[in-house]
Amino acid sequence: MSAGGTLVVGSGLVGTGIARRLASAGDRVTLVSRRPPALPVDAYGARWCALDATDARAGRRLLGRLRPDRVVLVHGPSDVTWCEDHPDEARAAHVGVADSFAALAPDARIVMISTDNVFDGRSAHNTEHTAVSPANAYGRAKLAAERALLAASPRAVALRVSLVYGHEPADAGKWLNFFASCAHRLRRGEPVEAPDDQWTTPVLVDDVAEVTTALLRAGEPLPPVLHLGGPDRVSRAEWAGVIARALRVPADLVTPVPRARTRYASRPANACLTGELLAALPAVEGITVRGVREGARLLAPAFTAAPAG
Repeated sequence: MSAGGTLVVGSGLVGTGIARRLASAGDRVTLVSRRPPALPVDAYGARWCALDATDARAGRRLLGRLRPDRVVLVHGPSDVTWCEDHPDEARAAHVGVADSFAALAPDARIVMISTDNVFDGRSAHNTEHTAVSPANAYGRAKLAAERALLAASPRAVALRVSLVYGHEPADAGKWLNFFASCAHRLRRGEPVEAPDDQWTTPVLVDDVAEVTTALLRAGEPLPPVLHLGGPDRVSRAEWAGVIARALRVPADLVTPVPRARTRYASRPANACLTGELLAALPAVEGITVRGVREGARLLAPAFTAAPAG
């Protein structure tokens, strides 16, 4: 294989969304993960290779063959509850991969997808200038990975992204994003309990992919840390109501509850990001990040096309 192109590490919702966007724009894309992605990547013009990103030797062999110009890191365990129960393992995985790829691709533009969990949730609007104070073990692991990457790679960028959402099929087994989980359950007529005291600024996965693509191709130097949040600050309960209305199901299926009663108890109360530096970059000029109502309108047909089950 000839050198160049983009390597995307991680084949979940965000990784595959970014790979799809890059491939559609004509980039040569290789997606790597331990297990194949749910949707075969050749369906959208990319290729997949098996890789345990924590295996530095295997990573060295792969990058020796690919010699990518660009790398996207969407790696490491992202289940907040699991990370809380396994903090040392979570940190080792996130930091180890960041260190490894910074060393293996010293000349590449690297964009690492990071998280709003690097903040403690006391501020309703976290900008790139807000002091970090991780809310949980996942946030601590991601912050440590950011610092390791930025210390080792002069062309690296940590793109902190607020809650990402998009379509996942009903038979996916475990839905990885709040929107898909709500939509499938509401379509089946099941009640949904959602916190009314935890706020976020959700971002459609397609918009994350478009912004990431623009950053990878930017010619100018970039700030080392950037924030990407959606334009709407909503509670999960309010957002679930938006989803119900878009699907045209009874809104009373959604029950607002305290965060402490849900799986989101360890998340920051305000998982919200404002991208002051990002908005000023010429590279992203003309990109519109859509709000939750527009996102729900765009995604609803994909959820209503299939039987409710």
